[in-house]
Amino acid sequence: MHIRPDDILTPRLVLRLFDRDALEACLEGDLRRAERSLGIRIPDASLSEPAALKFAKARLDEDSLYLPWSVRAIVLTAARRMVGYIRFHSRPDPDYLRPFAPAAVEFGYRIFPEHRRRGYATEAAGAVMDWAQETFGIGRFVVSVSPGNRASLALAAHFGFVQIGQHVDEIDGIENIYLRDRSV
Repeated sequence: MHIRPDDILTPRLVLRLFDRDALEACLEGDLRRAERSLGIRIPDASLSEPAALKFAKARLDEDSLYLPWSVRAIVLTAARRMVGYIRFHSRPDPDYLRPFAPAAVEFGYRIFPEHRRRGYATEAAGAVMDWAQETFGIGRFVVSVSPGNRASLALAAHFGFVQIGQHVDEIDGIENIYLRDRSV
């Protein structure tokens, strides 16, 4: 697999940034074009819940500086196959986080069902937090997790996130808000 300058690498994974062409191709249902753009295999499952891709495109349309924080394919390096995605919700220190987590950035992820329970989310989450800290000096991270999502609650606990609040998401319902502060 050819490594690109903006790839984030882990022992098993490449976190490959979706460029605008790949985003648009996926949203148009043209997975072959997206695969050529990204140089990976993209399963049909990536389109079953396109909210992250729609969100990324909307953010890029509003703010071109969002690009490095945008959605990334979680790719099994050896197979060159996408197993999920991870993304930051914004650039660091957005208005909506300032009241309870100033200078933080929120991220989320999705692992496709057939690839769950293999540690890919943990590996990818650790890598994007390391990347944000090493590249941009960001040390405060937020995740929002449904109280019934045991796997994501375990991931938050693994990284030492601490619950700082709760809100009602219009799509996912009640979510607990967790903060990990590595800035000190």
